[in-house]
Amino acid sequence: MKSPMEEAHAMPVTSFFPVAGIHKLIAIFLVVLSWILVHKWSLRNQKGPRSWPIIGATVEQLKNYHRMHDWLVEYLSKDRTVTVDMPFTSYTYIADPVNVEHVLKTNFTNYPKGEVYRSYMDVLLGDGIFNADGEMWRKQRKTASFEFASKNLRDFSTVVFREYSLKLSSILSQACKAGRVVDMQELFMRMTLDSICKVGFGVEIGTLSPDLPENSFAQAFDAANIIVTLRFIDPLWRLKKFLHVGSEALLEQSMKLVDDFTYSVIRRRKAEILQARASGKQEKIKHDILSRFIELGEAGGDEGGGSFGDDKSLRDVVLNFVIAGRDTTATTLSWFTYMAMTHPAVADKLRRELAAFEAERAREEGVALADAAGEASFAARVAQFASLLSYDAVGKLVYLHACVTETLRLYPAVPQDPKGIVEDDVLPDGTKVRAGGMVTYVPYSMGRMEYNWGPDAASFRPERWLSGDGGAFRNASPFKFTAFQAGPRICLGKDSAYLQMKMALAILFRFYTFDLVEDHPVKYRMMTILSMAHGLKVRVSTSV
Repeated sequence: MKSPMEEAHAMPVTSFFPVAGIHKLIAIFLVVLSWILVHKWSLRNQKGPRSWPIIGATVEQLKNYHRMHDWLVEYLSKDRTVTVDMPFTSYTYIADPVNVEHVLKTNFTNYPKGEVYRSYMDVLLGDGIFNADGEMWRKQRKTASFEFASKNLRDFSTVVFREYSLKLSSILSQACKAGRVVDMQELFMRMTLDSICKVGFGVEIGTLSPDLPENSFAQAFDAANIIVTLRFIDPLWRLKKFLHVGSEALLEQSMKLVDDFTYSVIRRRKAEILQARASGKQEKIKHDILSRFIELGEAGGDEGGGSFGDDKSLRDVVLNFVIAGRDTTATTLSWFTYMAMTHPAVADKLRRELAAFEAERAREEGVALADAAGEASFAARVAQFASLLSYDAVGKLVYLHACVTETLRLYPAVPQDPKGIVEDDVLPDGTKVRAGGMVTYVPYSMGRMEYNWGPDAASFRPERWLSGDGGAFRNASPFKFTAFQAGPRICLGKDSAYLQMKMALAILFRFYTFDLVEDHPVKYRMMTILSMAHGLKVRVSTSV
């Protein structure tokens, strides 16, 4: 008699799997195999990370998310264009200036921000200039360019930037006296937030006060910035948003704080303008950007003011201005300070330029430089130096300008910038891109490519920006040095950003030296802006 096990072995396979069922399994297997082979064949010439059916390169991208910019450097150093497939879309990354010019200028209308980007960033940027396309963008661009060219705004910004640079100096002076370690990135973020809120809103929020108070608006703004960046690689963000869970729940809470603050400022400013008009004191209306856009919104007309009549439009203008002027500037100041600390010869050369500049400006103004001995005298000397930093005078600091530009080449505030694709296109290098996908030019990678900058591309060398005869500053093509974008969308606030950075850095590096705290890690964190993940902890000492 056979055992049950022997009987089972003796039974034909068809007793378990009917012939029809086997044929179905074989058919499904062949279909899947054919699909995989077709997928592999379609990607035979694609350059970039390995792509799998359905999930694309999601696994590798998630694995390298914390170092994504350097991950792209590795690929783009081999191939000037790489494609990264993701579920439902694909990203084409470019680092060749010829391709960048095609996307940002030659075929500009085919590469808008696009609906995908807008859907990610809408909660933070709304219909502001950094998130808008088409006629909405053109109208805002026209109005903003007119305002940025205003002498009133330039003069107002100069005064504000000087004021907050001096406040930062005062905090550093106290840190020197107490022997206290400071986080320069945090201080720069506070300085630029206070400055931009004064220039943008006309309000003093006081984050750079001596006691460095916590600020819920700043914390919520940072949290929102990080979370919307995560959306670019998180396929579940829409589900999280629908369910109000995880990162999307935190984003909702953060944006409520941001919006509550912004709308309260808008309402207060409108009331102040009405009161100034009612009392016949028009001169009391402030010169900040919000006030100007409120007035333009009331006026309407061809300047585009009709777009800014409601509070939501004004909110979008203000928050776009803050993200443009606060995070980008503070991040660049942080990386500049780090570069100066790790390149002492550059720092010494910069200090010599600043000392010579101070002496020359004092002669021009016919003033004697104050003695810097003693706490009160030191503060007076710093204030005197700051008073010499007029808008025109700052332009004479050529080596400082080169150092800032070299910092932006290697550590661009916006490390990558994606664009949508309206219609199928072929890039100048022959790469085919399909409608509905995204093309991203990568300033972080571009600054490190030897095919763009030569064999010393990875080296911090400000002299590359100076001519051999007299050391005049030499610009590079904006399609090669893309820290401020290029083409029709080139940054309107470029001159303002340079002004604030050079004014702050001139004061700091004329009067202070910085030493990185031992074993302090310096690496970027993944968000739309290239900020430092752990801040920049330093010890400060006076140098005069």
